[in-house]
Amino acid sequence: MHASPSRYVFAFDEPPTSDGGELVRLLGGKGANLVTMATDLGLPVPPGFTITTEACTAYLAGHWPPGLDDEIRMHVDRLGSRVGRRFGDPADPLLVSVRSGAPVSMPGMMDTILNLGLAPDGVRGLAAASGDERFAADCLQRLRDGYRAVIGTDELPSDPWEQLRRAIEAVFRSWNSERARAYRRREGIDESLGTAVTVQAMVFGNRGADSATGVLFTRDPSTGEAAPYGDVMFDAQGEDVVAGGHEPQPISVLEQRLPAVADELRRHAATLEHHYADLCDIEFTIEQGRLWMLQVRAGKRSPRAALRIAIEMASDPDFPLTREAAVGRVLRQLANPPLVFVGAGERPAPLATGLPASPGVATGEIVLSSSAAEATADAGRPAILVRAETSPEDVPGMARSAGVLTSRGGLASHAAVVARGWGIPAVVGASQVQVGDGVVRIGEVELPAGAPITIDGSTGEVHAGDLEGSWEIAPEAATLLQWAEQLGIEVPAERAATPEHEASPSAPTELAGRDVTAGDVLRVAMIKGGASVEQLAEAMRVAPATLRPLLEELAREGSAAAADGAVRLTPTGRLAALESFARDRAEIGETRATEALDGFHAYDRRMKEIVTAWQVREVDGEQALNDHGDAAYDAGVLDDLGRLHDDVATWMAPLAEALRHYAVYGARLTSALELARAGDQRFVASPRVDSYHSVWFELHEDLIRLAGRKREDEAAAGRA
Repeated sequence: MHASPSRYVFAFDEPPTSDGGELVRLLGGKGANLVTMATDLGLPVPPGFTITTEACTAYLAGHWPPGLDDEIRMHVDRLGSRVGRRFGDPADPLLVSVRSGAPVSMPGMMDTILNLGLAPDGVRGLAAASGDERFAADCLQRLRDGYRAVIGTDELPSDPWEQLRRAIEAVFRSWNSERARAYRRREGIDESLGTAVTVQAMVFGNRGADSATGVLFTRDPSTGEAAPYGDVMFDAQGEDVVAGGHEPQPISVLEQRLPAVADELRRHAATLEHHYADLCDIEFTIEQGRLWMLQVRAGKRSPRAALRIAIEMASDPDFPLTREAAVGRVLRQLANPPLVFVGAGERPAPLATGLPASPGVATGEIVLSSSAAEATADAGRPAILVRAETSPEDVPGMARSAGVLTSRGGLASHAAVVARGWGIPAVVGASQVQVGDGVVRIGEVELPAGAPITIDGSTGEVHAGDLEGSWEIAPEAATLLQWAEQLGIEVPAERAATPEHEASPSAPTELAGRDVTAGDVLRVAMIKGGASVEQLAEAMRVAPATLRPLLEELAREGSAAAADGAVRLTPTGRLAALESFARDRAEIGETRATEALDGFHAYDRRMKEIVTAWQVREVDGEQALNDHGDAAYDAGVLDDLGRLHDDVATWMAPLAEALRHYAVYGARLTSALELARAGDQRFVASPRVDSYHSVWFELHEDLIRLAGRKREDEAAAGRA
C-alpha cells in the first residue's frame, strides 16, 4: 500500500505496512535495509527515521508537503527520548546524520551531512557531556565543512531546526544533481523515483583510539574468497573514507585492537549474508568499543569473484541459495565464460617485457602492417601485429589480429585502448622491440616477418616462438555451465569472436547545410585506412547513397578501390588526400593549423586519462580491467568525459566555422557521449562502434595531417 498523503515519515521500528518492493519504493534501499537490520534481525542500529520518496517528489514538484514539519519534529523528539538527549539542547545536544537513499542504489551520487544539530553555543555542552573538548571541536568543524559542501554556504545557522530543514531540502535537490542524473542515464534508472532521506542518531567513530569507522565486505569482492574484506579507520568518521585525510587499515587489524568487536562484527556479517543470500557491503561505526551497524547493500564484485561466490553459496547446505538461483545470477557472464591459460613445463625467460595492456596470451606470425595482418588472417593463420605504434588506419588489421605488440605507447595508447575494446591480447611500450624493414629486432635476436611470436597481455612478456599450453574455460565457469545443463537452463549464445564494426543506433544521417566533396571522402578514407561504404558514411554523417557516386568517380580516376567490402585509397588517392589536407592548411594558414594541433594536446592528455580510467582501474593496489561492476565509479568517469566534451566543443567551434568538416567531428562526439550516458558502454571506447575514443583518435589524426606533420613524429615527441 502507498503511504497516505498525511504520512511521510516512518521510524525504523514502525515501518509502513508494505511488501518488500513497496517498502523499498517508499523508504529507498537504505531505509528498507535499516528496517530489516533494526527490526527484523535485531542488529545494533542507531535509532532513526526515514522521510519517504513521496515527500521528495512533492518537494521537487514545487511544494513542501503539508504537515511534514510536524511529522519531522515528532520523530526527532521521539529519537531524543530514546537516546537521552534533546535536539538543540546546548547542554547535551542530540546530533543526527542526514543521508539520501534512493529505491535503486546510487552510491556516492547524492548528499549526506553528519553531526547536524550542533550549534556553536552547543560545543561547550558537547565537550562537557563527552569530557572531550577536542572531540566536540572536531564535530563542529566537520559539520561546518559538510554544510559548506552540501548547502553551498559558509554560514552555519545557529538554529538546529533550520540546519535540519535545509539539509533535508539539499538531499531532495541532490536527486537532480548532474552526477546523479548522469548515473541514472548510465543505469537506466527511472527519473521519477526520487530519494528518501534517513535521519539517524549520530554515533561517533572519532572519539579516540577505541572508536573507528569502516566498510566490510562479507567476502573478497576481487577473488570471491569467503573471508572478511575491508578497511577500518580509527578515530575517524565516515566521510574520511572518501576525503583521504586518514590512512585506512585492513579489517584484520580489528582482531588485534578490538577482538570482541571484531567477533561481534563477524557474527552480524554472517547474519546479513545469510539473510540476503548474497555478498554484503556493510558500513559500521565503533564508538568507544561499542559496535553500530549503519548500512548494508549487495556488494559489487569482479566477474571471476561472482562465479566463485555463486558456486560456494549454492554448494553450502546451510546457505539459502539454490543452484538454479546461482546460475541465474551469473547467466550473462556464462555467455562468454572466462578462459585461463594452462602452460606446460617451466615458462622460458621473455625476450622483452612491455606494459600489459590487454590480458590474454596470443601466438601468431609476425606481421608489420595492417594489410599483412588481414592477408594472414584470410589465409587462416593467426597474426601478431607488431608496430612502433598504431594509428586509425591500423584498425582493420588489428581487428583481424590475434594480438598486438608495440614498442611505444602506454596503457592509454591507441593500441592499448582498441585492443582492450576488442578483448585482443596486447603488450605496448616494449622499448626493446625495434621494428625494421621486414624484420623485428629484440636485443640480439632478429625475427623476420612471418616468424612465430607469443605475447602475454597479462604480464607484458614477449617470447619467441610458441608457448606450450592451452586455453581452458575457468573452472568456476565450467561448474556453473554444467549446473545450467543439468537444470535445463539455456545459456545465451556466445557473442561473435571476430571483432566487427557495428553501426551506431539512430546515427544521424545528412548534416544540415553540408555538401560532401571528393576531398572529404579522401580525407576520411586516408584516416581510416580501410572502411566499408557504411562506415565512411557514418563517419561523414551522410547517407551511404550520397557517397556511392563520389566513390565511383574516385575509382574511375584510380584514387580508390574496393576489396573484400572495404574502400581503400590507392597511392594516387593517398597523394590526393594529402593535397586536400594541404588545401585546408593553406585556407586557414599554417600558423593557425599548428596552433590547433598544439592546443589539442592538453585535451588529449585528459582524454587518455579518462579512457584509461574507463577500461582499467586500480584493485588492491594493482591495475585490473574495469569490469563495470561499480556503477558509481563509471558514472564519475562519464562525468569527467562530459566536462571534457564541453571544453573541447568550445575550443573547436572557431575551427569548425573555418573548416566545416570539423563540425562533423563535433556531431559524432556528441552522439557517442549521449549514447554512453544512455547506458551503452560501447560508446566510450569500443572500436566496434563510432565510440568517443574512435572519433577522438580520428580527430587527432586529422589535426596532425592538417598541421603537415606525421603521427610517428608526434609519437617520438611524446604527443601521440
